[in-house]
Amino acid sequence: MYFSAHWCPPCRGFTPKFAEAYTSHLKAKGLEVVFVSSDRDEAAFKEYAGEQPWLSLPYAARDLKAALSKKYKVSGIPSLVILDPEGNTITKEGRGCITSDPEGKEFPWTPPSLEELLDQSFVAGDGSEVKWADLKGKPVGLYFSAHWCPPCRGFTPKLIDTYKKVKEAGKEFEVIFVSSDRDEGAFKEYFGEMPWLALPYSERGVKEKLSSHFGIEGIPSFVMIGEDGKVISDNCRGAVGEDPEGKNFPWHPKPVNDLHSPEGINDTPSLCVLMEEVSKEEQDRIVADLEAVAKPIFDGARAVDKDQPYCFFTATSGGGVVDRVRQLTNLGEAGDKARVVILDCDDDGAYYQLPADKPINKDSLAKFLSDFDSQSLEKLSFA
Repeated sequence: MYFSAHWCPPCRGFTPKFAEAYTSHLKAKGLEVVFVSSDRDEAAFKEYAGEQPWLSLPYAARDLKAALSKKYKVSGIPSLVILDPEGNTITKEGRGCITSDPEGKEFPWTPPSLEELLDQSFVAGDGSEVKWADLKGKPVGLYFSAHWCPPCRGFTPKLIDTYKKVKEAGKEFEVIFVSSDRDEGAFKEYFGEMPWLALPYSERGVKEKLSSHFGIEGIPSFVMIGEDGKVISDNCRGAVGEDPEGKNFPWHPKPVNDLHSPEGINDTPSLCVLMEEVSKEEQDRIVADLEAVAKPIFDGARAVDKDQPYCFFTATSGGGVVDRVRQLTNLGEAGDKARVVILDCDDDGAYYQLPADKPINKDSLAKFLSDFDSQSLEKLSFA
């Protein structure tokens, strides 16, 4: 699935190279391509598609184009998503695969598993080495960071404090620093402040593959891997920040979270209940009903190792993100009745409101989600 557009200079730079690789090598290996256009009109689409030696999604299928962009979380173009014959995603990094391997020697570019990526040695501060096999059975955090990054320098001391408190509590815990520093000297200086392990700076290829594996787009980023070797959370920085004492270690995601820490809200449809001025008794009742709706969905996604289809948030106090959500969704000031919205930020800032006169309980929340799925709700746009 090739997401591209004629108006995009990087696309126009990549498309001829991709077409050459496809014609000379990749088509014979079984690759087929579907161009999914972000062009601004049908004439531009036809001109650009005419330069491409593969199939195209009809320009008129704008709803399907939007659904595909949303499904594969395409945030920039050109983007090339490689699918297997059953339609499962092999990699979303197809552009890099073509660039580095235009002859398709490693086609279809199935990325290594996390176990394969981590199956090596890491360095400790004293210069000794620790093998991944020696860390099995322990919760392990992967810390993507760099000394040049101000937010990293702010978060690192907090993570160090939490790491020490977890260890002092007698719990098994290790962290591996995955450096984005610009040279080995900066890496060594920064790593010298840390009490844990690091991926050797020379392993730049492994670093890039780990970043790709977890979709790391910004730092600092903290990934938690459980005792069983499965990912607990690939976005654990917020959970650590909210729990400096490490009481919730190893920070398993919760079905329902506080809207003040809206991890995932930008790229996953999110059901939010805002109830800042509602009585504590009513807040507790609504939270229990929301958890009853969210937990089966959350557990079902985890059972098949899939991303959760929705995020669920509550707000029991105002300020910050909560006030911003009220502004964007025209909810006005907080009152004595809770309000419910579904945010779909990835759909050009769309949102949906549960009417103010509707009761808020398990059944109404479940129906609100069901109506969102069936696209039977009125779609509104952020103010």
